[in-house]
Amino acid sequence: MPAQLPYLASNKNVGTLFEKIASAKIPPKFTHEFLTTTIGLKGTNDRQLIPLLRNLGFLDQSSTPTAAYSLLKGADKSIALADGIKEAYAPLFAANENAHELIGESLKSLVAQVAGSDDDMTGRIAATFSALTKLGDFKSVAQSGGAADEEDGSSLEDSERSSTHPRRLRTEFHYNIQVHLPSNGSEETYLNIFNAIRKTFE
Repeated sequence: MPAQLPYLASNKNVGTLFEKIASAKIPPKFTHEFLTTTIGLKGTNDRQLIPLLRNLGFLDQSSTPTAAYSLLKGADKSIALADGIKEAYAPLFAANENAHELIGESLKSLVAQVAGSDDDMTGRIAATFSALTKLGDFKSVAQSGGAADEEDGSSLEDSERSSTHPRRLRTEFHYNIQVHLPSNGSEETYLNIFNAIRKTFE
């Protein structure tokens, strides 16, 4: 079944979008007004940038910024963008895990294969994909994936060591004390009872 891949009618402001996101305050909602007033992209075609951000995982379906959106404001924004591209164009990366390295006819051929699109649509998808991949740091994403594997391996080793050499058990005791007070007791009687309990545990 052909895959649905994101595309824009115009890609000229893709770089500007992420530059402005990096410097602007995170909005409660990424609305059209925020795009035009705060980000400063007022063209008719720029409206398509909002659904693109949804496809990349930076906005949810209500246009509320996700946790990944905040990463676009940090030093690792290009890594976050690469992660988003891999999510939005997962079918391309499933067909070729180095899809981000393809250009020209090689990329168009892959897009046509995965999306089953005609020449015009293939060109639009490929152009949008290329505009995005120029901004992403895929090398660091690959390296962080390897680091995660190493961490998983070390965690497994730690687990194995723990099972072989169990840690010393911590013995902790908790006391639940129930005090039944006489219904006809005086205030002095109650105070004497609680003082006796307090002295017992001093």
